[in-house]
Amino acid sequence: MQNILENLTIGAFAKAAGVNVETIRFYQRKNLLPEPDKPYGGIRRYGESDVARVQFIKSAQMLGFSLDEISELLKLEDGTRCIEASKLAERKLGDVRAKLAVLLRMEAVLTQLVDSCHTRKGNVSCPLIASLQEQKGVAI
Repeated sequence: MQNILENLTIGAFAKAAGVNVETIRFYQRKNLLPEPDKPYGGIRRYGESDVARVQFIKSAQMLGFSLDEISELLKLEDGTRCIEASKLAERKLGDVRAKLAVLLRMEAVLTQLVDSCHTRKGNVSCPLIASLQEQKGVAI
């Protein structure tokens, strides 16, 4: 019996991969996913390796890799160039850590502003709104 994941239409392929058809077409336009040949008078068919490739792309996106970075990772997908893959991951980790530092500063400023709003007394201006209206804005 033929493997059910070896003769998929684009709709069935998208469903098996957990994405929509436009995502498949978008990945093809970005050269992340090959477009199979279309037999004369027929329709393109996709297989299990195509499903695995889309799942690889989605997993990499969940880790924050851009489509350009994913393209680089796909060139290394045979798994034999771990040092190159590691360098890409190290750069991504640096980006994530930098973003995390910014988010932590944002959290501290917002916490301070929320606390100021909760502790204000009387008919004074809202500290959050006042700080956002200042010329310099809120320093993070």
